Amino acid sequence: MSSEVERLLDTITRAVKSLNLACSSSGTSVPSINEPFQPSSENFRGSFEALQAARIISAAALQLEAVVAPPQVVLYHVVGGFFKSMALRVCLESNVTEILREAGPEGMHVRDIARYNGQDSQKLARFLRYLCSNHVYREVSPDVFANNRISSLLDTRKTIDELRSRPLDKYKNTDGTAALVGHHLDECFKGAAYAWETLNDPDMIHAKEHLGTPLNKAFNSETPYFNFIQNDDHRRLRFDVSMQGMERVQPPDTTLNAFEWGKLPEGSKIVDVGGGVGSVLFPLAENFPELKLVIQDLPGVVDNARKVWTERMPSALQTGQVTPEAHNFFNQQPQKETSVFLLKHVLHNWSDTSCVEILKRLRDASSDFTRLVVMDSAMPYVCRARNQRTSFMDIPMTATEEAPDPLLANYGALNEISYVLDMVMFVILNTQERTYEQLDKLLNESGWTISSVKRRPGDAAFVQIEAEPNKTFNGGQSRL
Repeated sequence: MSSEVERLLDTITRAVKSLNLACSSSGTSVPSINEPFQPSSENFRGSFEALQAARIISAAALQLEAVVAPPQVVLYHVVGGFFKSMALRVCLESNVTEILREAGPEGMHVRDIARYNGQDSQKLARFLRYLCSNHVYREVSPDVFANNRISSLLDTRKTIDELRSRPLDKYKNTDGTAALVGHHLDECFKGAAYAWETLNDPDMIHAKEHLGTPLNKAFNSETPYFNFIQNDDHRRLRFDVSMQGMERVQPPDTTLNAFEWGKLPEGSKIVDVGGGVGSVLFPLAENFPELKLVIQDLPGVVDNARKVWTERMPSALQTGQVTPEAHNFFNQQPQKETSVFLLKHVLHNWSDTSCVEILKRLRDASSDFTRLVVMDSAMPYVCRARNQRTSFMDIPMTATEEAPDPLLANYGALNEISYVLDMVMFVILNTQERTYEQLDKLLNESGWTISSVKRRPGDAAFVQIEAEPNKTFNGGQSRL
């Protein structure tokens, strides 16, 4: 029988051949890690064959390292994670990426970097060298550093003079990636350090919802997270931009593919519940002008929504195609005769009890023809379906696509971002990203029955669930 190493190597070899063939057919190539990131450099993933081959190569390589490296080394990849975060935050906050971008591909000596950002050059060199060892930045000669494909993702595209003169505007008009990283490296990172202390504190265990979090423990605060950032202009502005970054991570057709919008009669009403500024609805407004779109959120957020739509699509407001509406989704739903209620990245912000309450409010306002569309994460198990206790094989695509043997079923560390987001929800809100079974349970308990599931190729977690009112709903008996 071949060893695990041989099987992983064979898996990589076959996937590399598949990737080379796909790239040859599309006229693309795998980009160099030493070159700054450009959106066009991702074109090699354009076909499903290339996308899948790249996923398999990455997951197998990570697993191969875990098998072959000394176990102490693998363990310290995890143990040392917070030191990587520390080093990266220093570079992010002191604008190292922008300084190196202005320096060009030849790089800049750390003494000169320090003259721009005021840091201690010896400490900065140590941080940068640690990051270079993990393929973030590159050391082109002793103490001379340059950007690479990974570090350039942190580039706000602003000049050093702009960053110095208007530090609060650092993330304004960016793609949101650097803001999202900053959000994770600041309050999330600090809160994470107090996870065990929070779990081991009886007073925190019984705290009210959105309190009793590691973030509360870290900052010795009893303020819920969203109130916490409202009191800090930098964190609030960064968070707002970071959420735009989350939207950009997903393809622009995500909302369009979530439901068969074109089959709805003219004048049908779509309500984006807890929709923020309503960015999810822009594709619908552009492609289906005959639909009526309602954005619901709290008053301050709705005011921002009006500003955003006035800037980007004023005609939609003027004609009444789009209506921002102040509404707390724990209260009775005012919109009746709704065709589709849309919930995108809402449920993960709330406890099971609160989610059931939110969903019941929508169920109470629904007719037999109303549909609910939930766009959220459905966290994959690491084990394979044959080892899972529960299966929903009656509905296609309920099960997550699994990686081929001998890889971990969920593609292992390649899927780490999903689990990072799950930890973020725990640290700042004491909530979670849920498995498909957990989402099904919430919907079933609140009077909804899942009718279809859509998953995006190449994404092991994100799911689009369509549900219909359960006509025999008796208060929410779960089938799990």
